[in-house]
Amino acid sequence: MNNELDLPGMRVPYGTPATAGADGVAEHLDPAWLTGDPPWLDLFSRWLAEAVAAQIPEPNAMVLGTVDDEGVPATRTVLCKGADADGVVFFTGYSSAKGRALAANPLASVTFPWIAMERQVHFRGRVHKVDRAETEAYWNSRPRGSQLSGRASAQSEPIASRNDLESAAAAVAAEFGGADGVAPVPVPPEWGGYRLVPDRVEFWQGRADRLHNRALAQFVDGRWITRRLQP
Repeated sequence: MNNELDLPGMRVPYGTPATAGADGVAEHLDPAWLTGDPPWLDLFSRWLAEAVAAQIPEPNAMVLGTVDDEGVPATRTVLCKGADADGVVFFTGYSSAKGRALAANPLASVTFPWIAMERQVHFRGRVHKVDRAETEAYWNSRPRGSQLSGRASAQSEPIASRNDLESAAAAVAAEFGGADGVAPVPVPPEWGGYRLVPDRVEFWQGRADRLHNRALAQFVDGRWITRRLQP
């Protein structure tokens, strides 16, 4: 690490006691904001819409954490492609590193890091594959180039060079009539969606002096409970 970097000095103050802060909300996040069934969905949907309106880059990006069969954790950024009362959905290769980890240990966490708005949302729960119809519906909505790349890539496997990767993509494109072709590009058999079904959803709001607000919705003994957490 570059010793000239002043990492402690990089801390960014959040708001002031007299102002709303970057999230634009003067009121403090409170568990009372968690309403509905499930109690996290309405507020999450509103915060996501506000992140889109604020032109946050990749507002649906979320950091996915998994643990493999050897107990080794890994995180990476994926895109959320669906959110409803049943949880949040993303798509990937089943034989990718994340897919193998989820096969061994179908528990995960995701974090939506809207730091520019002084907001984060954390989900934790079990993960299962979505049905093939949902996978196909999403696949058919993707740009053709993304479909071709999805078939060309053996996700997470080594490849010798960028040229080899581009050659593989070109071969797949030719197989299906080219990048501008009209022949359908079928879903790869080892590719599809996962749904994280949360049992714990936490909302975080940055406040002055690191006295942040945290509100938790947790599924316990067959029902959702909400509470405030200390920062």
